[in-house]
Amino acid sequence: MYAIVDIETTGSQPAEDRITEIAVFIHDGNQVVDQFHSLINPGRPIPFFISQLTGITDEMVKDAPRFHEVAKQIVQITEGNVFVAHNVRFDYSFLKKEFADLGFTFQRKTLCTVRLSRKLMPGLPSYSLGKLCQSVGIPLQMRHRAIGDAEATSVLFDRLLKIDADKVNDHQEEKPDTASTISSEIKTSLLPPAISREMVQALPLEAGVYYFHDEHGEVIYVGKSKSIRKRIIQHFNIDYKSKKSVEFKNRIASITYERTGSELVALLFESDEIKKRKPYYNRAQRRSVYHSGIYSYYDQQGYLRLTYQKAKTEVAPMLTMANQFQAKNFLFSRVAKYNLCQKLCDLYKSNGACFDYQVHQCKGACIGKESPEEYNQRVLEAVEAFKYDHDSFVIIGRGRNQEEKSVVVVDNGCYLGFGYVDETFTATGLEDFKGAIKPYNDNKDTQQIIRGYLRTKHNDKVLVFS
Repeated sequence: MYAIVDIETTGSQPAEDRITEIAVFIHDGNQVVDQFHSLINPGRPIPFFISQLTGITDEMVKDAPRFHEVAKQIVQITEGNVFVAHNVRFDYSFLKKEFADLGFTFQRKTLCTVRLSRKLMPGLPSYSLGKLCQSVGIPLQMRHRAIGDAEATSVLFDRLLKIDADKVNDHQEEKPDTASTISSEIKTSLLPPAISREMVQALPLEAGVYYFHDEHGEVIYVGKSKSIRKRIIQHFNIDYKSKKSVEFKNRIASITYERTGSELVALLFESDEIKKRKPYYNRAQRRSVYHSGIYSYYDQQGYLRLTYQKAKTEVAPMLTMANQFQAKNFLFSRVAKYNLCQKLCDLYKSNGACFDYQVHQCKGACIGKESPEEYNQRVLEAVEAFKYDHDSFVIIGRGRNQEEKSVVVVDNGCYLGFGYVDETFTATGLEDFKGAIKPYNDNKDTQQIIRGYLRTKHNDKVLVFS
């Protein structure tokens, strides 16, 4: 039995928006045998553009039941049935969230008619519900209303059932154990429409970087993991929380990967690939230019001062930042955490005491009240927190096979790059390791990656050079 579901909502975010209409058609594998439909009062105004799209207005839902009033009916009519929808994760995620708010766990097997249509009716120009129905001649009344879309989806599903049955029958003589596409899709309904179970199973259980491509081959997302296959399965198993995240999943047409062996190399390589390729769905590390830096110097009174300014090529900053605003905010956070002086960190311009001294939060280094020795000790603690433990070192970790090792090189506090060496490789000094790597850019992200990795429990070998 199948519960074919469609919902309308106040927006595209399950965490924030609410359901305004639901329709459920029960299909027994031969025909529709039951149905349920209701408008739902979302308890909030419906945005004007949503009303324009769906035709559902505040006036229409004013006297409609709240979700909790129809929740029992929804549970009962879907109980024991496969949850079917066009872009099933969207409808399913909204219902799960509504039930979760009531303290109830809504759990059903799911089946996506987008994925199923791509498998059983390949080559169509579009698989959106409206264009798909137009392509195959299915009437679609009341578009963007739950009752109309659910009814059209039930007709589409009926056709897909028949296509699948004919396909199985055609192959029974050659292959008696031919599996139904629908039964297979129920097991893999969480996968993007163009991704098969076989494609996922072929991925390695090893560390590396993976790429999601769209139908044109363009990289739309880059990720990394200690186990590529496990991480990608996690990607597809999550409940998508917005229309954009559903769109992202549906755009994935193929997956490629690069094995790295080393988790650290995977982290560094992913960061570089994101900056180089700038994939549409990667946001956090897309910046590739760092304009500002954090510097230090001793003034004439012997105080160790911190400052932020444009990054210089001739003098390496202790830490790079995307812009002056980020650098300034970073120093403010250090001042607060280590009880430093705003004036001596270039954050307060004054000939006298800084503002913090006036409110008793600065110990007076700005007016010579605190000695350079005492003040500088806290500055050094702050600096150590965002520097490496050693100036020059090499991290030797796992390679892509048992015959090689990965090598990451840092020289004078600057990340130079990574590479691979043979198990028999011997080095007499840092220069030998430099010759074994491919150069990569040093930036705030790589610095944070290496510092963070070295603070975790790892089995890599760290060689320190003076």
